[in-house]
Amino acid sequence: MFAIIKTGGKQYRAEAGVKLRVEKLEAEPGATVEFDALMLGGEQVVVGAPFVAGAKVVAEVVGHGKGKKVRVAKFKAKVHYRRNRGHRQPYTDILVKEIRA
Repeated sequence: MFAIIKTGGKQYRAEAGVKLRVEKLEAEPGATVEFDALMLGGEQVVVGAPFVAGAKVVAEVVGHGKGKKVRVAKFKAKVHYRRNRGHRQPYTDILVKEIRA
């Protein structure tokens, strides 16, 4: 059985025992978080409008971190304008414990 959850403006496929890397959550490592399920899949597919009634995905926060650096360069010809900037997107690793249907 799997579920589709939405967090941080993105959708993820969650299965019990699977580790996911999602956008940063304001929760300490070891804390439990719950997500509403947009869809449940398996033998029978159930699609919510927008969420499936009574369906929750329970996960444990494993840790936080930052992704790889993305370099952003601005350049304008003939005027000696050059700017370099870097960005590292924060993330949270979660471990899906169970799917309650």
